[in-house]
Amino acid sequence: MLDIVIPVYNEGDNIVSLIESFKTELKAESKILICYDHDNDNTLPVLAALDFHPHTLVLVKNEGKGVHGAITTGLKRSTAPIILVMPADDNYNAGKLDAMVALVSQGNDIVTPCRFMPGGCFVGCSLTKRVLTITAEWLFKYVAFVPTRDATNGFRMFSRKVLQSIEIESKVGFAFSIEILVKAHRKGFSIAEYPVSWYEREFGKSRFRTLNWMPQYLIWLRYALATTYLGLKTKQ
Repeated sequence: MLDIVIPVYNEGDNIVSLIESFKTELKAESKILICYDHDNDNTLPVLAALDFHPHTLVLVKNEGKGVHGAITTGLKRSTAPIILVMPADDNYNAGKLDAMVALVSQGNDIVTPCRFMPGGCFVGCSLTKRVLTITAEWLFKYVAFVPTRDATNGFRMFSRKVLQSIEIESKVGFAFSIEILVKAHRKGFSIAEYPVSWYEREFGKSRFRTLNWMPQYLIWLRYALATTYLGLKTKQ
């Protein structure tokens, strides 16, 4: 059983193709948790007209605010042994989710969908975002030695054991994903990668705020560096 946590903010133009990709390409029995901020979000009436079979839909009202609040609320409401956080505009990676579920079933505690490994791609973003993203990935992988080439990706799969073992302290954006990753690394959890694609969204406006979220990203980079260079690894 898989829970898929999807934060939305007026994703009416994107959500149909995402749900259809799950229906045609995802075999794992799944519960789709759509996490929204406000009742007049244009995603909601579109969802009401969709057939989710063979998967199920749960609507989750954000207990906080913004994408961070939506995701953490969704994680709290999840109950499955495997949990995935996935963006609402990604209608091209559903066919890879069963392989990621298999990696968790084989004993991996986190699976990082990776844009920067053979078979993955990162296409269409601005030069500024590309430079910042690739620099961050290089620092986490080759300086802090976190075992993934895509540490900053908010698209991430976790075992229930990881979420039960780690308290989320981050307050903004997708910093939670880096936080869980580096804390899991310190605790010795098994981390695997799987190649995925990334394309700049076609509809709607991205809520990614690189400069606003950067201070918390740097906090978790420092945490990862301390894990590696000060020998602070702990037992699960």
